[in-house]
Amino acid sequence: MRGTGRARALWYTAPSSCAIGAATYEDPQSGEAMVQTLYSGISRGTEGLVYRGEVPQSEWQRMRAPFQEGDFPHPVKYGYANVGKVLDGGGSLSGRTVFSLFPHQDVFNLPSEALVPIPKDVSPERAVLAANMETALNALWDGKPSPGDHICVVGGGVVGLLTAYVAGRLPGSKVTLVDVNPARAEIAEALGLAFALPQDAPRGQDLVFHASATAPGLATALACAGDGTAVVEMSWYGANAPEVPLGADFHCRRLRLVSSQVGTIPVDRQARWTYRRRMETALTLLADPVLDRLISHRIEFQDLPETLPAILEKSSDVLTALVVYDTAA
Repeated sequence: MRGTGRARALWYTAPSSCAIGAATYEDPQSGEAMVQTLYSGISRGTEGLVYRGEVPQSEWQRMRAPFQEGDFPHPVKYGYANVGKVLDGGGSLSGRTVFSLFPHQDVFNLPSEALVPIPKDVSPERAVLAANMETALNALWDGKPSPGDHICVVGGGVVGLLTAYVAGRLPGSKVTLVDVNPARAEIAEALGLAFALPQDAPRGQDLVFHASATAPGLATALACAGDGTAVVEMSWYGANAPEVPLGADFHCRRLRLVSSQVGTIPVDRQARWTYRRRMETALTLLADPVLDRLISHRIEFQDLPETLPAILEKSSDVLTALVVYDTAA
């Protein structure tokens, strides 16, 4: 008979309400590992929609997190950026620091194949960005940028910044981050990017990524796109329906609006790429210490019910909120 342990987990309990509740886990069997969480990351965009109850019913199944408990709209245990240490089981993973798509919980069990070792040149704190980096990598696959391209990223949240950062590593590329917040200019410069406010955004771009999750941002992205090129839409609006300016010159300039969603690998890569290979690649892309700038806030796990509402406010100036567990000391 398997032993059972007690844990604590964050639950979204009702619209605009959350609490830390009890959870359980069992001793690992063969092929499983027990993980003690060191850090987890708050995904402000998606978790904000979950917190506010804005996941549309049509997406309740598709938007389930890999290890979610409960059902939409509430209560749900939701999250997908967990960094922990393997305490028991796991074979060669024993004692390793690993990333998984597990919610905010202090101890849990998972199949070993769901745990990805963190490279030695990536700090455990920075590794919480892996899920966001995976989204950025997937978007670049969908956009298909080339060396020398002039690329614009509209929306300076963490996903937009990571997308711009990776695009900026293409030889000869010129990448501009566009955001309504002038304070983003400093971090853009640190990442090797140009910066512009929407009214000064460059035109005639070879490729544009939109990650602001706002209708004005999408309008700016379309205006930035050069004739015959694409805007890769990375934003997910939940139950909201933004206005999309498809009149005026949209057709005569032969613009394209391309959706990108991390839940699936682009069709032209599915024969060769697995989800694990994509995640392993995303982790290697986090080796640069400059990306520590994307962690803007630190929250103690036990303080989440009090501090999370402000973090998830649409107007809050938060990039990544790092959740720190008492096991990380």
